Amino acid sequence: MAEKDLKENANSSPENNADIDINTDENQNGMTHLNEPVAEESAMEKLKAELEEAKDKYVRKVAEFDNFKRRSAKERIELIQTAGRDVINDMLEVLDDCDRAQKQLDASNDAGPLKEGVMLVFTKLRNTLQSKGVKAMETLHHEFNPDLHEAITEIPAPAEELKGKILDEVLKGYYLNDKLIRYAKVVVGK
Repeated sequence: MAEKDLKENANSSPENNADIDINTDENQNGMTHLNEPVAEESAMEKLKAELEEAKDKYVRKVAEFDNFKRRSAKERIELIQTAGRDVINDMLEVLDDCDRAQKQLDASNDAGPLKEGVMLVFTKLRNTLQSKGVKAMETLHHEFNPDLHEAITEIPAPAEELKGKILDEVLKGYYLNDKLIRYAKVVVGK
C-alpha cells in the first residue's frame, strides 16, 4: 500500500504538491528562515536609534544642569551682595539727616569744636557705608533719567544748556554694589 501512495503522489498534479511542506520542522513554514536576518537588522537599528536618543537626552540634561549651577551661583552672589539692603536703606535715612545737619553746621560759625566732632561722625558713617558697597549717585547738572531719578518738579532753566538737566537734588539716590537701591528725587529744568 505504501508503494501505491508513492505512485499517486508522483503522478499527482503540481497543484496537489503546493500543500506539501518541504521544511524538516513541521512547526515552521517555509519562509521563516528568510525573515530572520531582516528582523535582526531592524532590531539592531532600533537599538541604535534608542541609544542615540538616550545620548541626546543625557547631553541635554548635563547642559541643563550646568546652566542651573551657573544660575544658582549668580543668584547666590547677588543675594550675598544685597543681603544688608534693608539695614542700609534704614541707614540712608540717618545719612540724610546727617547731610541736613551738616548744612546747618556750615551755616553757623559759632560752634567750632562741636562742628568738628559732628563732621567726624558724618565722615565715619559715610566711610562705613562706602565700605559696604554703598555709593551716592551724582545727579546735579546731569541729564534727567527716569530709570535713575524721580522728578519732584520742573522749573524754568536759568540757561538754555540746562534744559532737561537736573538743577537741584532734594534727596540723594544710592547704589549698593552698582545696583540702584534708591532713586534720587530731583528738580528738573524745562
